[in-house]
Amino acid sequence: MFVARLLALIKKEFLSIWRDPKSRAIVIVPPILQFLIFANALTMEIKNVDLMVLDRSNSCESREFIAGFEGSRWFGKIHRANTLDEIATDVERQKIGAAIIIDSDFARHIKSGKSPNVQMILDGRSPLTATSMNGYASQIAAAFSKKLNQRQGIDGARICIEVRNWFNPNATYKWYLLTSLVVILSLVVTLILTALSVARERELGTFEQLIVSPYTSSEILLGKTIPPLALSLAILSAMTLMVIFIFGIPFTGSFPLLIFSAFVALLSFVGVGLFISSISKNQQQAILGVFAFMMPAILLSGFLSPIEDMPKVLQHLTYLNPIRFFMNISRGLFLKKMPFADVFANLIPLGAVAAITLTMAARSFKRNLE
Repeated sequence: MFVARLLALIKKEFLSIWRDPKSRAIVIVPPILQFLIFANALTMEIKNVDLMVLDRSNSCESREFIAGFEGSRWFGKIHRANTLDEIATDVERQKIGAAIIIDSDFARHIKSGKSPNVQMILDGRSPLTATSMNGYASQIAAAFSKKLNQRQGIDGARICIEVRNWFNPNATYKWYLLTSLVVILSLVVTLILTALSVARERELGTFEQLIVSPYTSSEILLGKTIPPLALSLAILSAMTLMVIFIFGIPFTGSFPLLIFSAFVALLSFVGVGLFISSISKNQQQAILGVFAFMMPAILLSGFLSPIEDMPKVLQHLTYLNPIRFFMNISRGLFLKKMPFADVFANLIPLGAVAAITLTMAARSFKRNLE
């Protein structure tokens, strides 16, 4: 009797999930899509990082050494620089992840059996990438030294890589982690609060009261938008102050500029949250919708794996992800005093995503009210 009742209850639950099209879609589609994205985007192997070379020696030996980087699968495009200013500009704008500087006496030291030093500049804002690039460069230098010594028949010159990490001198992983978590957690709070707003009204049976109330759809939409936006901005400000004063991570940029950038980024997530809420019948569906969106969004932000290592299709998809651009702004303002021009370059796609998501949410919201 007990087993029969239990089986009947289990059957009822399976049927209730399967008969609801939204529950069925949420259970089946997101895990499969996330599996496909994770399998292609998630990697701990750093490769395809663009490298810039300043070759002051311009000798056969230096060109042979550079050829080791050009033939490596770890590095992407090899750019040539004429001055240190070119390297500084491209590292700051994150166009390259590393740079090699070969001194003018490189060939002379090798011919005399001395060990020349090669300076390597790394973007310390991503310690995982910087550490990996340092290891790869050391392997290339060791292979070049071995080949050189075999050719000369002596155990002579060994290339020494001198590493400098810009914006994070000690390659402290906590600097990267905390400046990214400020972004992710503030956006998660925004998404959850807005996704639950309309779904909660439906579940409590008060959504119908909103429909017959004297408020217009625009007023209701603003009423649902402003509270989570204000709370998320307050939480982001509090976390930023904690990162600065408790964890001792330097903030080199403009705090008002960070708050304004956060406002634009949070608007895009308000739109996503309201859209999820407008198509959810209850809070459970809203939470599942948040999970289905948030996991791929974090993965495609470059937080866990560099965007350069993802397939081209996913790289293009990241341009629709507000976390990517807000994370660039956060790290830039924290660690390298990002100028307004670079912040504005990241604000343009953020504003475009915010306009698209808010428009979609407004249309869906109005359809529900009508």
